[in-house]
Amino acid sequence: MAGHNKIKMTDLAALFKDKGFRNAETFIQSGNVVFTDPGERSVNEITTLVESSILERFGLDVPALVRSIPDLKKIISANPFISVTDFDPARMAVMFLHEEPSENGLEKIKDVDYPPDKFMIIGREIYIWCPNGFGRTKLYTNFFEGRMKVIGTARNWNTVNTILELAEMKSSNKTG
Repeated sequence: MAGHNKIKMTDLAALFKDKGFRNAETFIQSGNVVFTDPGERSVNEITTLVESSILERFGLDVPALVRSIPDLKKIISANPFISVTDFDPARMAVMFLHEEPSENGLEKIKDVDYPPDKFMIIGREIYIWCPNGFGRTKLYTNFFEGRMKVIGTARNWNTVNTILELAEMKSSNKTG
């Protein structure tokens, strides 16, 4: 929750705990919450619950982007840039989208080319590889949101992997 939609991370973790999620813990100051759902809710059901709860508690109508452990594993294994020569995780990010982009949205970026930076869209994720770093790239959240009319949030490659590790630890400790 960055910018104008600020929520204290302790308050966000408390919201998740109040809604029955276990082991709720925030990771970095950008609204990442790792938690265990003791029920059998789908990712869509959890997304709806989180969005409505944030609106109710904080008065903010913000999208929640929820990914399960199997989702994260699939995202990590699908990285099309991991085998690039001299791969540096600090130069890699994943933009998580609220929903799959529309055909119209995909059409609007099909000819985009900003070498040496590259991107690839797979499902609800955009993999972004910037071999010279992210300081001057045009390929980031605002670019894709504006062009494709999507909602998303990006995390660097190390963060994506760390979130999966935390989620797996929490999953193995279901009693907390």
